[in-house]
Amino acid sequence: MPFLNQNAMHPLVFPDGRTHLGMVHLNRVINHPNMCIGDHSYANDFSPPQDWASHLAPYLYPGAPERLSIGRFCQIAHGARFITGSANHAMGGFTTYPFGVFDRETLAAYRDSFAGRPDANPDTIIGHDIWIGHGALILPGVSLGHGVIVGAGAVVARDVPDYAIVVGNPARVTRLRFAPHVIARLVALAWWDQPLARVQSALPALLGTDIDKLEAAFAP
Repeated sequence: MPFLNQNAMHPLVFPDGRTHLGMVHLNRVINHPNMCIGDHSYANDFSPPQDWASHLAPYLYPGAPERLSIGRFCQIAHGARFITGSANHAMGGFTTYPFGVFDRETLAAYRDSFAGRPDANPDTIIGHDIWIGHGALILPGVSLGHGVIVGAGAVVARDVPDYAIVVGNPARVTRLRFAPHVIARLVALAWWDQPLARVQSALPALLGTDIDKLEAAFAP
């Protein structure tokens, strides 16, 4: 067995040889023009869907104005969802009802109601090595920095800095996982971009908390 097999649809094999069918490498099961997903990022679901793209991002249709980008080595728990920009309704008038979606004759007027709203269909950017907990919601246009942990059930409506932990509704930063100078060194190191062989050899340092040892493990 290889250290990690980025080509496997189902990355987890139990000790008895059974494959965990509820866990998938997302870029092996999703082919969506508005989604970009890095290697080794996986999702887990107790009732695995046939269409993982619409399951995770139900409002993101092919050709939509916005995009969803997910980095490498991300971990997405059961029930997590990305609510992308196409879920937005115009809020500048007296009604939020999307008449133009159902009636082509009013489509132009409906689109005009978004005028002056450049944020109506923002991209959603998920960095590298992010853990998104059970049932979390990521709202339109949010950017999650590298190494972020999103608590179970959190509703994330604002950008989250690198290596922060966010919980609650609305989600708030409870703390940074490491000191700011350590976070800066981690981001500069970008271990997720290293070849797998180097990641494997650096595992003792990667699973620890000594930044000097980690940098030494990836030194040329």
